[in-house]
Amino acid sequence: MTLTLEDVLAAQARIASGIYHSPCPESIPLSEIAGCQIFCKLDYLQRTGSFKERGARNALLLLDEEHRRRGVISASAGNHALGLAYHGKLLEVPVTVVMPKFAPLIKRATCQRLGANIVLHGESFHEAYQHARSLADESGLTYIHGFNDPPIIAGQGTVGLEILEQVPDVEAIVVPVGGGGLVAGVALAVKSRAPHVQIYGVEPQRSAGFAASLAAGQVVSIAGQPTVADGLAVSQVGDLAFDIAKQRVDGVAAVTEEELSLAMLRLVELEKSVVEGGGAAPLAALIAGKLPQVAGRRTVIILSGGNVDPLVLSRVIERALVTDGRLCRFTAVVPDRPGGLARLTQVIAESGASIEEITHDRAFSGSDIGSVNILCTVETSDRQHLDELHRMLKREGIRTTPLPFPEDPPPAGQSGGR
Repeated sequence: MTLTLEDVLAAQARIASGIYHSPCPESIPLSEIAGCQIFCKLDYLQRTGSFKERGARNALLLLDEEHRRRGVISASAGNHALGLAYHGKLLEVPVTVVMPKFAPLIKRATCQRLGANIVLHGESFHEAYQHARSLADESGLTYIHGFNDPPIIAGQGTVGLEILEQVPDVEAIVVPVGGGGLVAGVALAVKSRAPHVQIYGVEPQRSAGFAASLAAGQVVSIAGQPTVADGLAVSQVGDLAFDIAKQRVDGVAAVTEEELSLAMLRLVELEKSVVEGGGAAPLAALIAGKLPQVAGRRTVIILSGGNVDPLVLSRVIERALVTDGRLCRFTAVVPDRPGGLARLTQVIAESGASIEEITHDRAFSGSDIGSVNILCTVETSDRQHLDELHRMLKREGIRTTPLPFPEDPPPAGQSGGR
Protein backbone atom coordinates (compact mmCIF):
# COMPACT_ATOMS: atom_id res chain seq x y z
CA MET A 1 0.00 0.00 0.00
CA THR A 2 1.22 3.49 -0.88
CA LEU A 3 0.62 6.29 1.62
CA THR A 4 0.25 9.91 0.56
CA LEU A 5 0.08 13.32 2.18
CA GLU A 6 -3.70 13.10 1.92
CA ASP A 7 -3.65 10.09 4.24
CA VAL A 8 -1.72 12.06 6.85
CA LEU A 9 -4.01 15.09 6.48
CA ALA A 10 -7.06 12.83 6.88
CA ALA A 11 -5.48 11.29 10.01
CA GLN A 12 -4.85 14.75 11.44
CA ALA A 13 -8.50 15.68 11.09
CA ARG A 14 -9.66 12.29 12.34
CA ILE A 15 -7.67 12.24 15.58
CA ALA A 16 -7.77 15.96 16.39
CA SER A 17 -10.35 15.70 19.17
CA GLY A 18 -8.43 13.04 21.09
CA ILE A 19 -4.75 13.98 20.69
CA TYR A 20 -2.82 16.72 22.47
CA HIS A 21 -1.40 19.31 20.09
CA SER A 22 1.98 19.24 21.81
CA PRO A 23 4.05 22.45 21.91
CA CYS A 24 7.32 22.97 20.05
CA PRO A 25 9.22 25.71 21.93
CA GLU A 26 12.74 26.91 21.30
CA SER A 27 15.35 25.76 23.80
CA ILE A 28 18.09 28.30 24.39
CA PRO A 29 20.21 26.10 26.71
CA LEU A 30 20.09 23.10 24.36
CA SER A 31 20.89 25.35 21.41
CA GLU A 32 23.98 26.60 23.22
CA ILE A 33 25.41 23.12 23.74
CA ALA A 34 24.36 21.66 20.38
CA GLY A 35 25.59 24.35 18.01
CA CYS A 36 22.26 24.89 16.27
CA GLN A 37 18.94 26.57 17.02
CA ILE A 38 16.93 23.83 18.68
CA PHE A 39 13.15 23.57 18.99
CA CYS A 40 11.76 20.66 21.02
CA LYS A 41 8.60 18.88 19.87
CA LEU A 42 7.26 17.77 23.25
CA ASP A 43 5.26 14.72 22.28
CA TYR A 44 6.14 12.95 25.51
CA LEU A 45 3.38 15.16 26.96
CA GLN A 46 0.67 13.02 25.37
CA ARG A 47 -1.66 11.39 27.92
CA THR A 48 0.20 8.06 27.93
CA GLY A 49 3.62 9.62 27.53
CA SER A 50 4.44 9.13 23.85
CA PHE A 51 3.59 9.92 20.23
CA LYS A 52 2.26 6.37 19.80
CA GLU A 53 -1.24 7.57 20.66
CA ARG A 54 -1.52 9.31 17.29
CA GLY A 55 -1.25 6.17 15.19
CA ALA A 56 -3.21 4.09 17.67
CA ARG A 57 -6.21 6.42 17.64
CA ASN A 58 -6.13 6.73 13.86
CA ALA A 59 -6.05 2.95 13.39
CA LEU A 60 -8.92 2.40 15.83
CA LEU A 61 -11.10 5.06 14.21
CA LEU A 62 -10.63 3.46 10.79
CA LEU A 63 -12.14 0.14 11.93
CA ASP A 64 -15.63 -0.71 10.74
CA GLU A 65 -18.32 -1.42 13.29
CA GLU A 66 -17.88 -5.20 13.22
CA HIS A 67 -14.12 -5.06 13.79
CA ARG A 68 -14.53 -2.47 16.53
CA ARG A 69 -17.00 -4.77 18.29
CA ARG A 70 -14.65 -7.76 18.10
CA GLY A 71 -11.63 -5.78 19.23
CA VAL A 72 -7.97 -5.45 18.35
CA ILE A 73 -4.75 -7.13 19.38
CA SER A 74 -1.07 -6.22 19.23
CA ALA A 75 2.29 -7.28 20.60
CA SER A 76 4.06 -4.61 22.60
CA ALA A 77 5.89 -4.14 25.87
CA GLY A 78 5.57 -0.40 26.05
CA ASN A 79 4.30 2.76 24.41
CA HIS A 80 2.26 1.21 21.58
CA ALA A 81 0.43 -0.93 24.13
CA LEU A 82 -0.31 2.13 26.26
CA GLY A 83 -1.60 4.13 23.31
CA LEU A 84 -3.89 1.33 22.14
CA ALA A 85 -5.19 0.65 25.64
CA TYR A 86 -5.98 4.30 26.35
CA HIS A 87 -7.73 5.09 23.09
CA GLY A 88 -9.40 1.72 22.98
CA LYS A 89 -10.98 2.59 26.32
CA LEU A 90 -12.05 6.03 25.05
CA LEU A 91 -13.53 4.59 21.84
CA GLU A 92 -14.99 1.47 23.51
CA VAL A 93 -12.89 -0.92 21.45
CA PRO A 94 -11.68 -4.05 23.33
CA VAL A 95 -7.87 -4.21 23.31
CA THR A 96 -5.68 -7.24 23.92
CA VAL A 97 -1.95 -6.77 24.31
CA VAL A 98 0.53 -9.64 24.20
CA MET A 99 3.63 -8.80 26.19
CA PRO A 100 6.82 -10.83 26.58
CA LYS A 101 7.39 -12.05 30.11
CA PHE A 102 10.15 -9.48 30.69
CA ALA A 103 7.75 -6.55 30.17
CA PRO A 104 8.15 -3.95 32.94
CA LEU A 105 5.63 -4.36 35.74
CA ILE A 106 4.73 -0.67 35.65
CA LYS A 107 3.69 -0.87 31.99
CA ARG A 108 1.74 -4.07 32.51
CA ALA A 109 -0.11 -2.49 35.43
CA THR A 110 -0.80 0.72 33.49
CA CYS A 111 -2.23 -1.17 30.51
CA GLN A 112 -4.48 -3.18 32.80
CA ARG A 113 -5.64 0.00 34.55
CA LEU A 114 -6.58 1.40 31.15
CA GLY A 115 -8.77 -1.63 30.53
CA ALA A 116 -6.61 -3.74 28.20
CA ASN A 117 -6.52 -7.53 28.39
CA ILE A 118 -2.88 -8.45 29.03
CA VAL A 119 -1.45 -11.77 27.82
CA LEU A 120 2.10 -12.64 28.88
CA HIS A 121 3.87 -14.93 26.44
CA GLY A 122 7.41 -15.70 25.39
CA GLU A 123 10.92 -14.67 26.35
CA SER A 124 11.33 -12.21 23.47
CA PHE A 125 9.33 -9.66 21.55
CA HIS A 126 9.38 -11.94 18.50
CA GLU A 127 7.74 -14.76 20.46
CA ALA A 128 5.09 -12.37 21.78
CA TYR A 129 4.47 -11.14 18.23
CA GLN A 130 4.02 -14.64 16.84
CA HIS A 131 1.58 -15.53 19.62
CA ALA A 132 -0.40 -12.32 19.05
CA ARG A 133 -0.71 -13.16 15.36
CA SER A 134 -1.99 -16.63 16.23
CA LEU A 135 -4.55 -15.21 18.67
CA ALA A 136 -5.70 -12.73 16.03
CA ASP A 137 -6.38 -15.53 13.56
CA GLU A 138 -8.09 -17.72 16.15
CA SER A 139 -10.28 -15.02 17.68
CA GLY A 140 -11.07 -12.82 14.71
CA LEU A 141 -9.30 -9.84 16.30
CA THR A 142 -7.73 -7.15 14.15
CA TYR A 143 -3.96 -7.04 14.51
CA ILE A 144 -2.54 -3.50 14.70
CA HIS A 145 1.18 -3.41 14.11
CA GLY A 146 3.16 -0.95 16.19
CA PHE A 147 5.11 0.65 13.34
CA ASN A 148 4.35 -1.02 10.00
CA ASP A 149 0.60 -0.49 9.69
CA PRO A 150 -0.52 2.19 7.17
CA PRO A 151 -2.96 3.94 9.57
CA ILE A 152 -0.25 3.90 12.25
CA ILE A 153 2.31 5.54 9.95
CA ALA A 154 -0.24 8.12 8.79
CA GLY A 155 -1.10 8.96 12.39
CA GLN A 156 2.56 9.41 13.33
CA GLY A 157 2.96 11.69 10.34
CA THR A 158 0.74 14.27 12.04
CA VAL A 159 3.77 15.15 14.20
CA GLY A 160 5.42 16.49 11.05
CA LEU A 161 2.38 18.55 10.06
CA GLU A 162 2.31 20.17 13.49
CA ILE A 163 6.01 20.99 13.32
CA LEU A 164 5.53 22.81 10.00
CA GLU A 165 2.74 24.86 11.58
CA GLN A 166 4.67 25.65 14.76
CA VAL A 167 8.12 26.30 13.24
CA PRO A 168 7.32 27.38 9.65
CA ASP A 169 10.94 28.23 8.86
CA VAL A 170 12.35 24.95 10.17
CA GLU A 171 15.39 23.72 8.25
CA ALA A 172 15.95 20.26 9.75
CA ILE A 173 14.01 17.72 11.81
CA VAL A 174 15.76 14.98 13.81
CA VAL A 175 13.67 11.87 14.52
CA PRO A 176 14.31 8.79 16.69
CA VAL A 177 14.22 5.57 14.68
CA GLY A 178 13.29 2.09 15.85
CA GLY A 179 10.82 0.25 13.66
CA GLY A 180 10.60 3.25 11.35
CA GLY A 181 6.95 4.25 11.71
CA LEU A 182 7.61 7.72 13.11
CA VAL A 183 10.40 8.69 10.73
CA ALA A 184 8.38 7.37 7.76
CA GLY A 185 5.27 9.34 8.69
CA VAL A 186 7.16 12.54 9.49
CA ALA A 187 9.29 12.33 6.35
CA LEU A 188 6.24 11.71 4.18
CA ALA A 189 4.32 14.66 5.61
CA VAL A 190 7.20 17.12 5.70
CA LYS A 191 8.82 16.31 2.36
CA SER A 192 5.42 16.51 0.65
CA ARG A 193 4.86 20.05 1.90
CA ALA A 194 8.38 21.38 2.39
CA PRO A 195 10.87 19.28 0.40
CA HIS A 196 13.75 21.58 1.37
CA VAL A 197 13.49 20.56 5.04
CA GLN A 198 16.07 17.92 5.87
CA ILE A 199 15.05 14.82 7.82
CA TYR A 200 17.58 12.88 9.88
CA GLY A 201 17.07 9.68 11.81
CA VAL A 202 18.89 8.63 14.98
CA GLU A 203 19.11 5.10 16.36
CA PRO A 204 21.17 3.41 19.09
CA GLN A 205 24.42 1.78 18.00
CA ARG A 206 23.24 -1.36 19.75
CA SER A 207 20.17 -1.60 17.51
CA ALA A 208 21.04 0.11 14.24
CA GLY A 209 18.65 -1.74 11.95
CA PHE A 210 17.63 1.24 9.83
CA ALA A 211 21.21 2.07 8.85
CA ALA A 212 21.89 -1.60 8.11
CA SER A 213 18.85 -1.74 5.85
CA LEU A 214 19.86 1.44 4.04
CA ALA A 215 23.33 0.00 3.43
CA ALA A 216 21.82 -3.23 2.08
CA GLY A 217 19.18 -1.48 0.00
CA GLN A 218 16.48 -3.62 1.60
CA VAL A 219 15.14 -4.52 5.01
CA VAL A 220 17.54 -6.75 6.93
CA SER A 221 17.29 -8.38 10.33
CA ILE A 222 19.91 -7.56 12.96
CA ALA A 223 20.94 -9.08 16.26
CA GLY A 224 20.57 -6.07 18.51
CA GLN A 225 21.84 -5.70 22.06
CA PRO A 226 20.01 -4.33 25.10
CA THR A 227 19.95 -0.53 25.12
CA VAL A 228 18.66 2.23 27.35
CA ALA A 229 16.70 3.32 24.26
CA ASP A 230 14.45 0.27 24.66
CA GLY A 231 11.67 1.82 22.58
CA LEU A 232 14.02 1.77 19.57
CA ALA A 233 15.24 -1.80 20.06
CA VAL A 234 13.77 -3.85 17.24
CA SER A 235 15.41 -6.59 15.23
CA GLN A 236 13.95 -5.44 11.93
CA VAL A 237 12.45 -2.20 10.64
CA GLY A 238 9.05 -2.37 9.00
CA ASP A 239 9.13 -2.96 5.25
CA LEU A 240 6.40 -0.40 4.50
CA ALA A 241 7.97 2.14 6.82
CA PHE A 242 11.37 1.54 5.21
CA ASP A 243 10.02 1.94 1.69
CA ILE A 244 8.51 5.31 2.63
CA ALA A 245 11.50 6.58 4.59
CA LYS A 246 14.46 5.44 2.48
CA GLN A 247 13.85 7.98 -0.30
CA ARG A 248 12.98 10.83 2.03
CA VAL A 249 15.48 10.65 4.89
CA ASP A 250 18.62 12.70 4.34
CA GLY A 251 20.82 10.77 6.74
CA VAL A 252 20.96 8.58 9.83
CA ALA A 253 23.24 8.66 12.86
CA ALA A 254 23.94 6.08 15.58
CA VAL A 255 24.54 6.99 19.22
CA THR A 256 26.22 5.14 22.08
CA GLU A 257 24.77 4.27 25.47
CA GLU A 258 26.92 6.98 27.07
CA GLU A 259 25.65 9.58 24.60
CA LEU A 260 22.04 8.56 25.22
CA SER A 261 22.50 8.73 28.99
CA LEU A 262 24.16 12.14 28.77
CA ALA A 263 21.31 13.48 26.61
CA MET A 264 18.76 12.28 29.16
CA LEU A 265 20.72 14.06 31.89
CA ARG A 266 20.92 17.28 29.84
CA LEU A 267 17.15 17.22 29.33
CA VAL A 268 16.55 16.79 33.05
CA GLU A 269 18.97 19.55 33.99
CA LEU A 270 18.40 22.09 31.23
CA GLU A 271 14.80 21.53 30.20
CA LYS A 272 13.40 19.96 33.40
CA SER A 273 12.13 17.17 31.17
CA VAL A 274 12.13 13.46 31.96
CA VAL A 275 12.52 11.79 28.56
CA GLU A 276 13.17 8.12 27.88
CA GLY A 277 16.26 6.90 26.04
CA GLY A 278 14.57 6.64 22.65
CA GLY A 279 13.09 10.11 22.98
CA ALA A 280 16.48 11.57 23.90
CA ALA A 281 18.24 10.03 20.88
CA PRO A 282 17.94 13.13 18.62
CA LEU A 283 19.57 15.35 21.25
CA ALA A 284 22.25 12.71 21.86
CA ALA A 285 23.26 12.86 18.20
CA LEU A 286 23.42 16.64 18.18
CA ILE A 287 25.48 17.16 21.32
CA ALA A 288 27.84 14.36 20.25
CA GLY A 289 28.44 16.07 16.90
CA LYS A 290 27.01 13.15 14.95
CA LEU A 291 24.98 15.44 12.63
CA PRO A 292 27.31 18.25 11.51
CA GLN A 293 24.91 18.94 8.63
CA VAL A 294 22.55 20.84 10.95
CA ALA A 295 25.17 23.11 12.54
CA GLY A 296 23.77 26.64 12.86
CA ARG A 297 20.39 25.64 11.42
CA ARG A 298 16.85 25.89 12.81
CA THR A 299 16.36 22.31 13.96
CA VAL A 300 13.44 20.51 15.57
CA ILE A 301 14.15 17.46 17.70
CA ILE A 302 11.23 15.15 18.42
CA LEU A 303 11.15 14.18 22.11
CA SER A 304 8.93 11.23 21.39
CA GLY A 305 8.43 9.54 24.76
CA GLY A 306 8.78 9.99 28.50
CA ASN A 307 8.03 6.54 29.91
CA VAL A 308 11.15 5.61 31.82
CA ASP A 309 11.25 3.46 34.95
CA PRO A 310 12.44 5.55 37.93
CA LEU A 311 15.01 2.92 38.88
CA VAL A 312 16.42 2.88 35.36
CA LEU A 313 16.42 6.69 35.31
CA SER A 314 18.51 6.85 38.49
CA ARG A 315 21.01 4.41 36.99
CA VAL A 316 21.13 6.37 33.73
CA ILE A 317 21.73 9.65 35.55
CA GLU A 318 24.57 8.11 37.54
CA ARG A 319 26.14 6.75 34.35
CA ALA A 320 25.78 10.16 32.68
CA LEU A 321 27.47 11.90 35.61
CA VAL A 322 30.41 9.53 35.16
CA THR A 323 30.52 10.28 31.42
CA ASP A 324 30.37 13.99 32.21
CA GLY A 325 33.30 13.81 34.61
CA ARG A 326 31.13 14.77 37.57
CA LEU A 327 31.23 11.45 39.39
CA CYS A 328 34.38 9.37 39.72
CA ARG A 329 35.46 6.27 41.60
CA PHE A 330 39.14 5.57 42.13
CA THR A 331 41.51 3.74 44.45
CA ALA A 332 44.21 5.67 46.27
CA VAL A 333 47.22 4.12 47.98
CA VAL A 334 48.13 5.85 51.26
CA PRO A 335 50.46 4.96 54.15
CA ASP A 336 48.74 2.72 56.69
CA ARG A 337 49.52 4.95 59.64
CA PRO A 338 47.82 7.77 61.54
CA GLY A 339 47.22 10.75 59.28
CA GLY A 340 47.34 8.84 55.98
CA LEU A 341 43.62 8.90 55.36
CA ALA A 342 43.34 12.41 56.79
CA ARG A 343 45.82 13.73 54.22
CA LEU A 344 43.88 12.11 51.39
CA THR A 345 40.58 13.63 52.47
CA GLN A 346 42.26 16.99 53.04
CA VAL A 347 43.56 17.12 49.47
CA ILE A 348 40.11 16.17 48.14
CA ALA A 349 38.56 18.95 50.24
CA GLU A 350 41.15 21.49 49.09
CA SER A 351 40.35 20.67 45.49
CA GLY A 352 36.69 21.55 46.06
CA ALA A 353 35.51 18.02 45.33
CA SER A 354 32.93 16.29 47.53
CA ILE A 355 33.38 12.79 48.93
CA GLU A 356 30.31 10.61 48.33
CA GLU A 357 31.73 7.36 49.70
CA ILE A 358 35.05 6.13 51.08
CA THR A 359 36.13 2.59 52.04
CA HIS A 360 39.33 1.05 53.48
CA ASP A 361 40.72 -2.08 51.82
CA ARG A 362 43.57 -3.66 53.79
CA ALA A 363 43.09 -7.33 52.92
CA PHE A 364 43.53 -6.82 49.15
CA SER A 365 46.07 -4.00 49.14
CA GLY A 366 48.95 -6.09 47.78
CA SER A 367 52.28 -7.07 49.25
CA ASP A 368 53.09 -3.69 50.82
CA ILE A 369 51.76 -4.11 54.36
CA GLY A 370 52.70 -0.52 55.12
CA SER A 371 50.09 0.82 52.68
CA VAL A 372 46.33 0.59 52.36
CA ASN A 373 43.98 0.97 49.42
CA ILE A 374 41.23 3.54 49.83
CA LEU A 375 38.23 3.22 47.51
CA CYS A 376 36.85 6.72 46.92
CA THR A 377 33.75 7.97 45.12
CA VAL A 378 33.84 11.74 44.63
CA GLU A 379 31.67 14.40 43.02
CA THR A 380 33.27 17.13 40.90
CA SER A 381 31.89 19.99 38.82
CA ASP A 382 33.23 18.77 35.46
CA ARG A 383 36.03 16.79 33.84
CA GLN A 384 38.51 19.66 34.15
CA HIS A 385 37.84 19.75 37.89
CA LEU A 386 38.33 15.99 38.09
CA ASP A 387 41.66 16.20 36.25
CA GLU A 388 42.83 18.92 38.65
CA LEU A 389 41.95 16.68 41.62
CA HIS A 390 44.12 13.86 40.26
CA ARG A 391 47.00 16.29 39.65
CA MET A 392 46.79 17.53 43.24
CA LEU A 393 46.82 13.97 44.58
CA LYS A 394 49.81 13.12 42.40
CA ARG A 395 51.73 16.15 43.71
CA GLU A 396 51.15 14.84 47.23
CA GLY A 397 52.59 11.46 46.26
CA ILE A 398 49.22 9.71 46.46
CA ARG A 399 48.88 7.11 43.70
CA THR A 400 45.38 6.81 42.21
CA THR A 401 43.79 4.38 39.79
CA PRO A 402 40.41 5.34 38.23
CA LEU A 403 37.81 2.58 38.17
CA PRO A 404 35.56 2.38 35.10
CA PHE A 405 31.79 2.35 35.35
CA PRO A 406 30.37 -1.15 34.73
CA GLU A 407 29.66 -1.68 31.04
CA ASP A 408 26.36 -3.52 31.39
CA PRO A 409 23.41 -1.39 30.20
CA PRO A 410 20.42 -0.63 32.40
CA PRO A 411 17.79 -3.38 32.21
CA ALA A 412 15.33 -2.68 29.43
CA GLY A 413 12.75 -4.53 27.39
CA GLN A 414 11.76 -4.07 23.78
CA SER A 415 8.68 -1.92 23.51
CA GLY A 416 7.93 -2.18 19.84
CA GLY A 417 9.86 0.51 18.03
CA ARG A 418 9.37 4.05 16.81
